[in-house]
Amino acid sequence: MSLEDDVRDLWQRHEDGGVDADTATADDADTLDAFLDALEAGEVRAARKENGEWSAVEWVKRGVLLNFALRETQPREYGDVTYHDVLPLRRTDDLFERGTRNTPDGTVLRRGAHVGSDCIVMSPAFVNVGAHVGDGTLVDSCDTVGSCAQIGEDVKLGANTLIGGVLEPVEDAPVVVEDDVSLGAGCRVTSGFVVGHDSVVGENTLLTPRIPVYDLVEEEILYGELPPERRAFTRFVESSVGEHDLFEGGAYKPAVVALDLEAKTLDATQREEVLRS
Repeated sequence: MSLEDDVRDLWQRHEDGGVDADTATADDADTLDAFLDALEAGEVRAARKENGEWSAVEWVKRGVLLNFALRETQPREYGDVTYHDVLPLRRTDDLFERGTRNTPDGTVLRRGAHVGSDCIVMSPAFVNVGAHVGDGTLVDSCDTVGSCAQIGEDVKLGANTLIGGVLEPVEDAPVVVEDDVSLGAGCRVTSGFVVGHDSVVGENTLLTPRIPVYDLVEEEILYGELPPERRAFTRFVESSVGEHDLFEGGAYKPAVVALDLEAKTLDATQREEVLRS
């Protein structure tokens, strides 16, 4: 049987009440560990792009959930710190071999997280189980990459950026940041939002399906996605709640404005390859 078959079988047994954390066998544990190994190696991913659309790979997300359902929380050691979790931290000896560096004291790579070659992970940062960070990407200080989030190649996540996780429901696609995107410091990307490739997003921008994207290039209003090759930033538009008597002078809500990329914007976000040599 393939790894996918093993995970699907284990999921069905769990759903039928035939296995839990107390009754899981050594073979079940081997399946869970092999699944996490495949995630870390980038051999399986929680989402895929087909015909231009991203969708969840449900059996992979179920495999992540099984690692919580069939494992017990236990004390674990990291240096002189004892913490309690169902999963250990990810081993990092493979990162050096692939040209990736991670700084100490606060960088947490959870088991089942993929970090590509030639990446930089600055402390403190957190990359959760099922997340996929592509080659050449910078995860800066105080960044969080949530469970199953998909980060492309040569992406820059500015300091204090949050990439939300979407672990459940399993049919929902996770947050996706495509190749060559630059997110300014303090950005928030949540709830399955897709940031199109080669886009530049200004500092402190919130990208979520509940906030409209006013794409002035195609002159349309979008939800849940930023098209490729855009520069985006937050502006405020009038809100209907402003008609309420409590709001003297009206009320406003956040929106995202998307424009064509300009040469000066690209120059401002150009990578310094000396940092990656």
